[in-house]
Amino acid sequence: MKIIVCGAGQLGRSVVSYLVKGNNDITVIDDDAYALDEISKEFDILPVQGKPSYPDVLEKAGAKDCDMILAVTDVDEVNMIICLLAYTLFEIPKKIASIKSKTFIDPLWGMLYNDNHLPIDLLISPDIDIATNILKILQYPGCAGILPVWNDAYYVMTLNIKENCPLLGVPLSQIGRQADLDIGFINIIRHDISFLPDMYESLQVNDEVNILVKADEVYNTIAAFGLEKPANERLVIFGGNEIAEFIGDQIELDDSIVSCRLIEEDIDKARKLARNLNHVVVIHGEMMSDVILKEADISHADAVIALTDNDKDNLLASLLASKNGVGTTISVINTPSYNNLMFNITDNILVDRSALAISRVLKEIRKAKIKEAYSVAREMGEIWEIDVEEDSTYCDKKTGELSLPKTCRIFALLRGETLIYADPTTKLERGDSLLIYVDSAAVKQAEKIFC
Repeated sequence: MKIIVCGAGQLGRSVVSYLVKGNNDITVIDDDAYALDEISKEFDILPVQGKPSYPDVLEKAGAKDCDMILAVTDVDEVNMIICLLAYTLFEIPKKIASIKSKTFIDPLWGMLYNDNHLPIDLLISPDIDIATNILKILQYPGCAGILPVWNDAYYVMTLNIKENCPLLGVPLSQIGRQADLDIGFINIIRHDISFLPDMYESLQVNDEVNILVKADEVYNTIAAFGLEKPANERLVIFGGNEIAEFIGDQIELDDSIVSCRLIEEDIDKARKLARNLNHVVVIHGEMMSDVILKEADISHADAVIALTDNDKDNLLASLLASKNGVGTTISVINTPSYNNLMFNITDNILVDRSALAISRVLKEIRKAKIKEAYSVAREMGEIWEIDVEEDSTYCDKKTGELSLPKTCRIFALLRGETLIYADPTTKLERGDSLLIYVDSAAVKQAEKIFC
């Protein structure tokens, strides 16, 4: 697939880091020569310098033979113009735009985005996705990640197994009965290697496990694995960007939050946030200063969220918070390699910007007939949600007859309102909704089966 990415900033780099793993021909356009140089050193892409909203620059980048264009610059209006040119002048089939402004993504103006007005096929709002993900993690203290599936009826939960877990050494086949839970095990990451466990496998300390659980059983599941933590009532936020403002907006509507303090070094950003947020205390000053940390009362915080644009600052802030006794620390990262670097140092929860950004566009770049797709397991795999239709080649077949790669598994399906954990004898029927785990290395093989 020939893809043009407009914008070599943080979001563009995040998207490119995932797209290069597939068999894609990627061109990146940016007016910043330094940013282009940096991204071309790291990834196998064709750099084109120039303003991506200029028709001649798009033409130079090969827009005439392009299959998809992603407009991910830092300016919403530029992204909209790029998609308009892509449709009007070059007839590019798929047009995706990143939008930051809450005004532009308000459902009230949804009629704007069609071929007669602004021809954008898919709007993505990574900052809002990140904020929503963080708020979900805060809602369930003790889990390291949570992903709603099947219209929020079920969650894929990420749990980091600790020494006090009462289910250590128990075969996975017996955990549900012993803990009185209806859960399904998807994959385990052990020593930075992801694998699909069989039912004779048992949990070990420091395992990172992804499980499927019904939405109303999340708290019971966290308790059963010995991961309960106090409610996150007192928050401290490092960084005053769009993510922070969205979190602040939502916190002001949440009666369970007792206090929230936000630290921002830029005086203009701090003043803007102070004007817009009524119940969040905005503190201007150096984030790592002992005086500022004391003013933020970090030693009494239940949770710290570090979401500056600098990965190292976020990791350091979370580390300082952990040393001050904060029970839940969350860091937004732009570089996926930090996932492995920090995993065994603290209980810090890492929110990967690139994984959340790419999840929005996965179903557009995969050849399989996917209803929803998500990047999971530290980008080691994907979860696909696929509906079985009457003309599907796998309809009326047993899962064991599909010749799935060993690192790919249909782990569950919904038949009506009934949840079924699939095994090789499970017959797929019209109307079933499948949840499939696909290892990153098995994507091409899986696409052929579910095309």
